[in-house]
Amino acid sequence: MENFTFYSPTYFVFGKKTEEEAGKYVKKYGGSKVLIHYGGGSVIKSGLIDRVRKSLDSEQIPYVELGGVKPNPRSGLVYEGIKLCKEENVDFLLAVGGGSVIDSAKAIAAGTLYDGDFWDFYSGKMIEKALPVGVVLTIAAAGSEGSGDSVITKEDGMLKRGTGSETLRPKFSIMNPELTTTLPPYQTACGATDIMAHVFERYFTNTTEVEITDRLCEAVLTTMVKEAPRVIKDPTNYEARANIMWAGTVAHNGIVGVGRSQDWNSHAIEHELSALYDCAHGAGLAVIMPSWMEFVYKHNVMRFCQMATRVFGCHMNYENPEVTALEGIRRFRTFLHSIGMPINFEEIGAKEEDIPKLVDKLGLGDGKTGGFVELSSDDVAAIYKIAVNAHL
Repeated sequence: MENFTFYSPTYFVFGKKTEEEAGKYVKKYGGSKVLIHYGGGSVIKSGLIDRVRKSLDSEQIPYVELGGVKPNPRSGLVYEGIKLCKEENVDFLLAVGGGSVIDSAKAIAAGTLYDGDFWDFYSGKMIEKALPVGVVLTIAAAGSEGSGDSVITKEDGMLKRGTGSETLRPKFSIMNPELTTTLPPYQTACGATDIMAHVFERYFTNTTEVEITDRLCEAVLTTMVKEAPRVIKDPTNYEARANIMWAGTVAHNGIVGVGRSQDWNSHAIEHELSALYDCAHGAGLAVIMPSWMEFVYKHNVMRFCQMATRVFGCHMNYENPEVTALEGIRRFRTFLHSIGMPINFEEIGAKEEDIPKLVDKLGLGDGKTGGFVELSSDDVAAIYKIAVNAHL
């Protein structure tokens, strides 16, 4: 195990009707003028925004609002939010939604206290300060409610890039699993896929002797294998929703990745798909991650065997471990298909002829991207080609 530091200061408020306490927690963490940031119709139709407004009113906290966040959140709305926050002297961001809303709020929070272009932070500049952010979570997926990460798509060139800073970790996150019961099955499945991908990015490591975090990773993964089909079958299953919601947070707040090297190549490769085709991030990951696995598994066959046996219940073939490794990958892809996820380019509207464009946008040039296995531009193209032809 490698040396590490771990810092996770977010205050989590979990359970039924907890969104009614949003105002209390904004006040606790110093908010006196709030920007309520949200997406579209669902939070309005469900009455959630009204409940959040009422909670702020009860604490006599004034607020302004900015809706319109879309999946794969865009830079244009971030610029609009920064302008609004500066004009209205906002000192607290309240994100009501899922990962896209939270990521957009984080970008606004950083940009409001910065004299330059917020995109600098998504091009390598470190974030030194940001307005505090609170969350009312409506989708279990990205884990942004407990992380310091944010991903935004720049509309000029459709570049999808991320940033990370401890200053972006939410001060509090309100998590009511009831708020996820109205999600369509496809969106629920995309969220489950994203959660599993966050774990796999950490699970496939070159660090040895990390049994504790291996087991934590496997606990989250096996929970998703059990619970995702239950909520697809019965969207109102509160207990299954609760397990998935907390799994999403654990998968990405850092706890399952301490003391070990990580990968993140699958996320980088997928980002170009969702930027170009505007597919759901989870759907793109369902196509890319098993394809990445097929390309790299020989680097450490026994780690893939460990996944296969511990997570997907495969029989260990000691005479030919590759058989077990490949069966684990097959079962992962089959599981994703069983919950309604796409498995190849065609199913997300991607085109094989666009592979050179996708590789070019990743920006590797003649270099490589590190991780579990270092990948060149040719390697990335090969992974995309596996994804073109993937089948059960």
